[in-house]
Amino acid sequence: MKFVTFYNPDGHLRAGWLEGDRVIDMNLASNGDLPDNMADFMKDNKEYMLTLKKLEDQMEHPSFSLEEIRLTAPLPRPVSFRDFVAFETHVKNATKRSGDTVAPEWYEMPIFYFSNPNSMKGPGEEVKRPSKCIRLDYELELACVIGKEGKNIQADEAEDYIFGYTILNDWSARDIQMKEMKVLLGPAKGKDFATSIGPYLITKEELESYRVGDKYDLEMTASVNGEILSRGNFKDIFYSFGEMIERASEEVTLYPGDIIGSGTVGFGCIMELGPDVHRWLEPGDEVELTITGLGSLKNKIV
Repeated sequence: MKFVTFYNPDGHLRAGWLEGDRVIDMNLASNGDLPDNMADFMKDNKEYMLTLKKLEDQMEHPSFSLEEIRLTAPLPRPVSFRDFVAFETHVKNATKRSGDTVAPEWYEMPIFYFSNPNSMKGPGEEVKRPSKCIRLDYELELACVIGKEGKNIQADEAEDYIFGYTILNDWSARDIQMKEMKVLLGPAKGKDFATSIGPYLITKEELESYRVGDKYDLEMTASVNGEILSRGNFKDIFYSFGEMIERASEEVTLYPGDIIGSGTVGFGCIMELGPDVHRWLEPGDEVELTITGLGSLKNKIV
């Protein structure tokens, strides 16, 4: 299934799912048995999915066309947001640009940082370039959403804890980020102004046909103003989501609604491509990320 959060024709924020090109309000379709928001749905998603299965047998549901509503981030306020750096090519490219080499510790464990769960943007939403930034960048990523509470989860058990997946754009103010990281505390203000996810949250079963071992064969592209700049494939990731979940849950409880980002696919940002390929993003630019099976996520810079 493809879950969405949207503003209905009356301007109210609602949760639902896509059925073809129609959006179904889950609370309305279930006569109140399902919540009207994805945060509450995720808290008890196992039971709610049973209710949804019964609804699927019905021939018709009250629905809206995509033209009648406005999609926003499928999970507008996740419980938490951890973003990993799990693609080796990206790490090699980034360290080379700064004149460094990959730290040996990167090969010992998946590394992540915490970002802002309250600054999520959805498809079609504008992203404001920070006032102190002149080196704005996109980052082409895939994210998983945790569906079951767990602690000290092993990598080979992690599949049971994943609810689904979505496209993620980890917007980066590179000039601000680089200054911060000189203090060895990682990115903060260089990242927390915006993160885009969407256009929907797809359940993991929908991607089974693309599975390759513990990864997926998913083409990933990023374009600016209609020109494709980045191409990659998720199957090239060094650490699987299972390994990322094992690391994230070490001595810590993960909860339904937590988001875990994969990090940038190789050559999946302007920093890696270099100024000869494209300048930094500016107001008026439109960035579109596309991943096989997960649709396209488009945002305009203002």
